[in-house]
Amino acid sequence: MTEREITSLTNDTVKAVRALHMRKERETTGLFLAEGLKFIGEALDQGRTPRTLLVGMEARPHPLLDRARAETRAAGGEIVVVTHPILEKISRRENPQTVLAVFEQNFTPLSALNPKSAPCWVALEQVRDPGNLGTIIRTADAAGCGGVILIGDCVDPFSVEAVRATMGSVFAVSISKASPTEFLAWRETWPGSVIGTRLDATTGYRDAAIQTPALILMGNEQAGLTDELAAACDVNVKIPMRGRADSLNLAVATGVMVYAVTDAA
Repeated sequence: MTEREITSLTNDTVKAVRALHMRKERETTGLFLAEGLKFIGEALDQGRTPRTLLVGMEARPHPLLDRARAETRAAGGEIVVVTHPILEKISRRENPQTVLAVFEQNFTPLSALNPKSAPCWVALEQVRDPGNLGTIIRTADAAGCGGVILIGDCVDPFSVEAVRATMGSVFAVSISKASPTEFLAWRETWPGSVIGTRLDATTGYRDAAIQTPALILMGNEQAGLTDELAAACDVNVKIPMRGRADSLNLAVATGVMVYAVTDAA
């Protein structure tokens, strides 16, 4: 497939890609937007090729860009050369990346997960902040977790903001989603420990007896873990607050828990 050039801000392809900032459009199309050559390189390393590769006219030659072009072409994807104003419009940034790409979303069904493939997994209940979710996905990747499970009404992991915060780990980490009912039924088959985090817990996060694989449940940023899910845990733990702050940011707390579990495994 040959490359084509777009210079019009009102081009249909430009409109379609820009529309991926909206959750409804992402859910309808099953697509999402990733920005930057590093992100695209992470995708290629995981066997994921762009459906559409958008290259700015000012993009400098780079071996990774050559690879992205070649693999996109081989997979039947579209390569489009665009102007700087188009990159700004699509990214909604004054200083956009010079290479953008549209990918297919990938959710893993709970039934396809293999708990014993990793010592630690993360489940999030009703997480609302895309930056938190993206950072948690990145942390899960860094710590070697098996995947991230989204329970209930969570922010979209494929939103532009969440994807940015993953720093490319969105392509490396298994992401699943489930209703609370689906999750609780699946949790009954979990072969290791299920650990909840609650401010009212009495057990310290380093004091719990943990059997791997461990599944860490983290609650909503404001309300924390619901009573229903907390009751489904083998143990609920707390991270001590030794200063004036009464809680940690969700992504930070998840990072503390993940490394406490993986270091103990």
